[in-house]
Amino acid sequence: MPVAGVVPAQHPKRAAAELLVRNAKVFTGDPGRPEARALAIRGGRVVAVGDDHDLASLVGPATKVIDALGRRVIPGLNDSHLHVIRGGLNYVLELRWDGVSTLRQALAMLREQAGRTPKGQWIRVVGGWTAEQFAERRMPTVAELNAAAPDTPVFVLHLYQSALMNRAAVRAAAFTRETPDPRGGQIVRGRDGEPNGVLLAAPGALILYSTLAKAPALDEADKRTSTRHFLRELNRFGLTSAVDAAGGFQNFPDNYATVIDLARAGELSLRIAYHLFPQTAGQEIADLKRWTEAVKPGDGDEWLRFNGAGENLTWAAADFENFSEPRPELAEDYEAEFEQAVRLLLENGWGFRLHATYDETIRRDLAVFERLAAEGLFPGSNRWLFDHAETVSDRSLDRIAALGGAVSVQNRMSFQGTAFVDRYGAEAASRTPPVRAMLDRGLTVAAGTDATRVSSYNPWVALHWLVTGRTVGGAALYPATNLIDRETALGLYTRGGAELTGEQDVKGVLREGYYGDLAILSDDYLTVPEAAIPGIESVLTVVGGRIVYASAEYEGLDEVMPPLRPAWSPVAHFGGYQSAGTRQALLVADVAAESEDLRLWRAARGLAPATPLPFLDPCITY
Repeated sequence: MPVAGVVPAQHPKRAAAELLVRNAKVFTGDPGRPEARALAIRGGRVVAVGDDHDLASLVGPATKVIDALGRRVIPGLNDSHLHVIRGGLNYVLELRWDGVSTLRQALAMLREQAGRTPKGQWIRVVGGWTAEQFAERRMPTVAELNAAAPDTPVFVLHLYQSALMNRAAVRAAAFTRETPDPRGGQIVRGRDGEPNGVLLAAPGALILYSTLAKAPALDEADKRTSTRHFLRELNRFGLTSAVDAAGGFQNFPDNYATVIDLARAGELSLRIAYHLFPQTAGQEIADLKRWTEAVKPGDGDEWLRFNGAGENLTWAAADFENFSEPRPELAEDYEAEFEQAVRLLLENGWGFRLHATYDETIRRDLAVFERLAAEGLFPGSNRWLFDHAETVSDRSLDRIAALGGAVSVQNRMSFQGTAFVDRYGAEAASRTPPVRAMLDRGLTVAAGTDATRVSSYNPWVALHWLVTGRTVGGAALYPATNLIDRETALGLYTRGGAELTGEQDVKGVLREGYYGDLAILSDDYLTVPEAAIPGIESVLTVVGGRIVYASAEYEGLDEVMPPLRPAWSPVAHFGGYQSAGTRQALLVADVAAESEDLRLWRAARGLAPATPLPFLDPCITY
């Protein structure tokens, strides 16, 4: 009804959004507007954040409107240290024990997989689990592996500490009494001198990874499929970005070809910033020199971009993170070659990241940087950081801050914390790593997992560790003074990773102009009980406005995936991380197995028939 003197407000016409999320509890990560009810995405970027009625004018005929049903929405997660490239090349070959709650279930999965694995292939359990997560609180034995898979080679990796192999795998790996122990590793032998199926990192993990490398690899087409399914699995938990930390047995450019091909085809569902890691001791400088002449940080696009060198620059400077073994003593003279590598990178405008577990290593590295700082090379425009830094001291943190460095922490202690306590004591473990002290100094800190060969790739397990300080087995490691609140922890998993790749102006926050990367969560991370945090998943994940994962009410809205190959893949039958629903199904099978075990025990003692009686329902008579 017209009213004299009142003119309706004129809203400037705005182009319609391609995707609009409404009826949500949006945590933006933006201090200027931390909460919202809706957001709109166009051209891969956020174009508006506000209330439902504010954004209603952005709905057009082609707009895809997502009702969040009051759920929590967060910026897409960014794992700042994930071996995503290597993990993708092998994902469909691996039997994942991530999230499995009992050893009985784990062995039942292995036994079932042995029945479908073709001759010549191996069953591989490669990281993401620890004996502490099992109700039995123990690892499997070699005898149990032999019983579960008498003819199929089985390789089970446990953290950076050890691997178990059944008889078939020992034969397939060609280990005999004459096989020498490699440097830093041990092939455990029985009384007869023959390998008994146990490999120990003592303290180096090369023996574990070189043995795993003997298993058959996928062909190029299946590597492509495997990588796509691994990225979809990461999207399942709300991951939209990752920083690939390279790693052993990841050669450039050969092992990068799959993600490069997917990027060119527009088929990546996760943004990846990658690093280059010299693979051969003795030729690290030559490799780095060749690479600095071929690529530079920032090359690529918003989906796949080069970020720098590391996490190793020279092999001699790398310490090993096997907390079941004493801290390794590094060579007394590694600094000369290490300094040459760092100088080469800085003079060519390259950033880098460094694997450094112990403060003893960090102090020696910092001394090299401080010598270069006297020449004006630190602090510079290059981004550099320490990875892991479990035992870094306050004094070293001050030196890192003075040199303009950053730190990327991972939840390795949630898988290895008990081993650390057993060796170094609870007091030392209480600040391993000292995340609170890092933040108090104003350091850039980012969080990740170091998956897939130690920790699980599930980011919510890592966030639970940051917030509670507990291992996956429930052991409390940290006092309140070394814990952080949920919003701070989430910031390490969003803005922190973006800062490490120089993308803090476009990523990690839900703000106009930033990438349209978000996750709608199954449960509200900010309010659920702490114990429920590891069980959170995304029900809808969006990267650049694309719906890359959808479940629950949104199932079917995501992109169609190629069929998972090979057909016998463990992932095809068990999936990846074992969620609550999957664990429930396995628990039913576990109870049935226990019931059958009891019947057999009773039958052996004459307390029950040797064969089960036919089912009789007393309510039905004929």
